[in-house]
Amino acid sequence: MLVSVIIPTLNEEARIGATIDAARAAGAAEILVTDGGSTDATATIAAAHGARVIAGERMRARQLNRGAEAASHDTLIFLHADTLLPASAAEAVTRSLDEGHDCGGFLVEFVEGGPRLAYVAFMINTRTRLTRAPWGDQAHFFRRESFPGYPEIPIMEDYALSRRMKRVAILPLKVRTSGRRFLAKGVVRTSILNWLIIAGFHLGIAPERLAAWYRK
Repeated sequence: MLVSVIIPTLNEEARIGATIDAARAAGAAEILVTDGGSTDATATIAAAHGARVIAGERMRARQLNRGAEAASHDTLIFLHADTLLPASAAEAVTRSLDEGHDCGGFLVEFVEGGPRLAYVAFMINTRTRLTRAPWGDQAHFFRRESFPGYPEIPIMEDYALSRRMKRVAILPLKVRTSGRRFLAKGVVRTSILNWLIIAGFHLGIAPERLAAWYRK
């Protein structure tokens, strides 16, 4: 089964080329970069690496949905611009969907390495195995017929969608993603903030307010 990979971007010129190349090596038949108004060379680099670039609104959920609408194939992988798919990703996703799963995600490790980020990855992977709710940086995948669309909110769109889905596969393969936010703001501080955002979401705090906290 042919696989379309959808990558939302905003000023990711330093990473988008490697992300596209890894997706192609992983077996993607089509790569769509849905750009949210980058002011750097993201779109140019993406096109040079063979991706189809689609420009539009900045909100990531809308970028993801826009990419799904434009995709040519019925198997969809949604990939963050700083996340690298493993070599056999397309085959593993296809096999999982053929086995009856509606959607899924991967385990994670951080590109930068080191004991602090290894611990964060361990906690993320443990949480994912327990909750069966992978986050967006774990490369969500769907069969088109089971993809309901991401809720168009400014944050937590990936978490909100994961919680709605049934028959979720957690593949043992690992995507390699950037730990730049943890390194820039501190592992403990970022982890606490993430859990506060989750708690606020469950308490019904408006996503717009949560987004302001997260990006402050």
